[in-house]
Amino acid sequence: MREIMKLLNVSYEVMDEKILDEVSGSIQEGDVIGLIGMNGAGKSTLLQLIAGNRIPTEGQIQWFLNDAKKILVEQETENHPSEGMTPSQVKLLDKWQVPQHEFRLLSGGEKLKARLAKGFSEKADLLLLDEPTNHLDEQSLELLARLIKEYRGTILLVSHDRYFLDEAVSKIWSIEGKKLVEHKGNYSSYTKVRKERRLTQQRELEKQEKMAERIEKQMKELSAWSDKAHAQSTKQEGYKEYYRVKAKRMDSQIKSKQKRLEKELEKTKVTKVEEDPTVTFSLPATHKTGKRFLEVKNLKKSFEGRTLFENVQFTIQHGEKVAITGPNGSGKTTLLKVLLGMEAAEGEVWMSPSAHIGYLTQEVFDLPLNETPGDLFYSETFAKRGKVQTLMKHLGFQASHWHSPIGNLSMGERVKIKLMKDILGEKDVLILDEPTNHLDLPSREQFEETLSAYNGTLIIVSHDRYFLERTSEMKLVIENRTVRKQLEEPASERNDHEDRRMKLETERQEVLGRLSFMLPGDEGYEALDKRFIELTKQINEL
Repeated sequence: MREIMKLLNVSYEVMDEKILDEVSGSIQEGDVIGLIGMNGAGKSTLLQLIAGNRIPTEGQIQWFLNDAKKILVEQETENHPSEGMTPSQVKLLDKWQVPQHEFRLLSGGEKLKARLAKGFSEKADLLLLDEPTNHLDEQSLELLARLIKEYRGTILLVSHDRYFLDEAVSKIWSIEGKKLVEHKGNYSSYTKVRKERRLTQQRELEKQEKMAERIEKQMKELSAWSDKAHAQSTKQEGYKEYYRVKAKRMDSQIKSKQKRLEKELEKTKVTKVEEDPTVTFSLPATHKTGKRFLEVKNLKKSFEGRTLFENVQFTIQHGEKVAITGPNGSGKTTLLKVLLGMEAAEGEVWMSPSAHIGYLTQEVFDLPLNETPGDLFYSETFAKRGKVQTLMKHLGFQASHWHSPIGNLSMGERVKIKLMKDILGEKDVLILDEPTNHLDLPSREQFEETLSAYNGTLIIVSHDRYFLERTSEMKLVIENRTVRKQLEEPASERNDHEDRRMKLETERQEVLGRLSFMLPGDEGYEALDKRFIELTKQINEL
């Protein structure tokens, strides 16, 4: 494979803050690279630099293709042109079942699919995908993985989805300490190698510290001998010249030995293993049990002449943790807005007037982007300002972010800013729409633990099955134009389902692997494609 691009000591600064520091790396033709890192590490910035939308502060981006075509599919955009679509773009939108509506009327998942369809239809030399897995349901993720495997160009994508990174990429780029670490292999092999590398580095550091102790001890002994020789040269009459010469000779020997020891120490110098940044969430709430929080009767909602759901009836008690699930475009966000009185619908919705509700939308442009966190959380007292700044530190922000416009923050950092409003407000009900979108893995895992321990009422929309299993105890499933309540399955039944799912997914992976080496029209492609669709349907029905 030939090299198509190289990063040569690329640095980038924003408002005198260095985001990337002498980053180097190369992309080979046909690579599928997963770019990972903490929120605010500079992943989207690096994509913008490679796309040519930003200029490096220092360093160079070298291309080995004439007029290389680069297409960037950004993680969030407020607008997206729908006119002038190519046939391949229309075909992909049909396959993803995206309705031909104005962009602003589409669901979060449908908006992403519209942008992805345009990106994949452009036939770029390098396709840059920023968080392509956000918002997507399981079936859409399967299709995206297939598109990536069948793509005839090179792909660099940002994702926090561990399973997707294992399935889709052949190389990992990790931004660590403003530098770029390259690894050949998927995410799981990267984490294993990184762990081994850090253990080796720690062992070498401990050896170095022991050597430093030994060398310092020898230096002190040499210094003591020198002091003793100089003392003798001034005290013993008749022998002063002898001891003066001896002391001078010893000084020369000591300096020579000190230089050798210092060189030995420098030669084996190992940098300290940096601890991974930690993120801490805390959600205090007033515990209310045995009382109704929400009751829904005969609810019906239509949109653009299409019925999303009807005859919906359910009750949620204070303290219950409820997940709302369903495919892209089924009406999950719409249901939340109806429950909150933000959209009209037929039927009855009663909500406890004493509830103190926090609502997290999946939008990242509904914050005052020109304001700073200092403006947004302004308080006249030092104590309250200190509380906000301490919370920001716990969520992984730097001190400089206090005075940085929110529009300059990464999407994951914006989500954390929105979560801060609910944390500081001490809500007893949290309604969260795709809360893990844009969050890095450490933040996501810590958030899972916090919500598991939260004693308030929780209503969550998410496509992250693992996240929902850890944070909810009951589901509202939107399907076939209605909403049904599904309690947690008994352990034995759940294990049977998991065994069945594992067998089906194993076969599907095998089929997908064979399809990735074929093109439409090849002998056997149609039968394998049909089997893949059947397996996906069976898995989704479990």
